[in-house]
Amino acid sequence: MAKRISVRAPARIDLAGGWTDVPNYCNIKSGEVVNIAINHYTKCVMDIDDERKISLSYSTDMPTGSGLGTSGCMNVSLIGTILGLDYQPEEIAELAYQFEALLGNKGGRQDQWASAVGGISHLTFKGEEVEQRALNPSREFTSWLEDRLLLFNSKITHVSGDLHNGIWQKFHQGDEKIVGALDELRDAGLAMASAIENESKDGVINSLKHVMNGVDSLGLEFHEPFRASIQPHVSAGDIVAWKAMGAGGGGVVGVLLSEDSPRNKVIEDLQSKNWAHIEWKIDSIGLNREEINL
Repeated sequence: MAKRISVRAPARIDLAGGWTDVPNYCNIKSGEVVNIAINHYTKCVMDIDDERKISLSYSTDMPTGSGLGTSGCMNVSLIGTILGLDYQPEEIAELAYQFEALLGNKGGRQDQWASAVGGISHLTFKGEEVEQRALNPSREFTSWLEDRLLLFNSKITHVSGDLHNGIWQKFHQGDEKIVGALDELRDAGLAMASAIENESKDGVINSLKHVMNGVDSLGLEFHEPFRASIQPHVSAGDIVAWKAMGAGGGGVVGVLLSEDSPRNKVIEDLQSKNWAHIEWKIDSIGLNREEINL
């Protein structure tokens, strides 16, 4: 009998701790990441006809190079389509990571885990091991995050592996500035997990500021494409913290508004810079697979 398998896997926002999930770091120290699966998806559809011939198609809401983990969720959806319902989300996440590694991707595991498990996660990386802890703040707190954390696509593409290479060379050479910056990013991940768990808005703001400092210490070029457009809003008190999504150097940036900041005014101004505002909500499901007979 002919059938169709449809799989959907979400993209993610990396709130804090990015970079520390990369094996270069977490094989030596533990990586600590907090991320959020969001309602932008890669979809994979596989049709199997009566003669068992297969056709496969992909579609995605977000471009690759956006910094939202698009390539990771693409591979989670592909592996989830092929393997079926007998595998746990964590198993699919690991296989998707290994598949990307075979293709030469030298990044970390956070994208695949966020996409497979959904929700808000605190992920700890120790060598090849991943510990995932779901963070479940109140709806009031998540509504604050969804309203105050704005995403914008700068439409400047990047390749995260290219951005990583120079940093990891310096890290393995023992460059104190780079080691210190990565440690600050790890500590920001731990602090962000605590802030969300305790529903501390000030804690989220402070953690995000530490992320900003850590990334700037790695290299000013990671935030440079965004800085001139955002800084006037920081000076005016409308934006209290911000960060590039993913590796930075382009793609999507997240800005956290103050409590009394005029949301629409900030959106309109940044859209005038040719940035695209991305509406988002938390995806609590993660990998979703449906199978129907045709």
